This record gives sequence, structure tokens and C-alpha cells, in this order.
Amino acid sequence: MSRRKKEILKFLQHPRPEDFDLPTVLHACADLTRLKLLLDLRQSPGKTCGTFETDVSKSTLSGHFKVLREAGLIRQESGPGNSRLNWLRISELETRFPGVIPSILDAFKQDFQNPAPVS
Repeated sequence: MSRRKKEILKFLQHPRPEDFDLPTVLHACADLTRLKLLLDLRQSPGKTCGTFETDVSKSTLSGHFKVLREAGLIRQESGPGNSRLNWLRISELETRFPGVIPSILDAFKQDFQNPAPVS
């Protein structure tokens, strides 16, 4: 690993599972874009940041990844070039908050795929 990548990774904060905080995790899940990112990671672990289909700018997307990472929902590692690989930390979250994240993602997926009719 290059020196630059090591320096970048040094600044990425990943909380330990015992430090996960439920209000922080729930806050991170309270955004539509972040929920879509989590669903994508559940289906395709190890995706690079640039491969997510979103309608937000790169800087906004980076902010969403930071919220998810600092809440403990995702782990980011240096990928090829300047990219970052992303994983959902589901097993660690399940240990700390059994059933919470899968329930949220399943409910969101169902609502997202079958939106309520607009009256």
C-alpha cells in the first residue's frame, strides 16, 4: 500500500462495534440517499464510491458516506487508484443491535419498490 493511501486511511474513522450508538445509527438511516446506499451495499458488497447511482453531487455523496462510516454502518478501505471500497458492517451491527438494520432495510426496500399512491 502506498504512503498516500496509508495517510488517507489514517483519517477514516471506523467506530468499534461496542461504541455503536443507536441514535447515531438511526440518524444515519433517516435519509433516503443513505438508505439507497445501504441497500446497494447489501446487494453488492465492496462497491467503489463512484459506482453508486445517485442524483447527488460527488461532494454530497462523500458527506453521506462519512455519516454512514462514522455511525458504524459501513467500512471503507482504499481501493484501486483514489477510490474507496465500501462494505455494510452487518455482522457487527447484528451483534450490537440484533435485527434493527435488516428490519429498516427490508421495510425501506418494500416501500421503495412499492411507493404509496399520491392522492
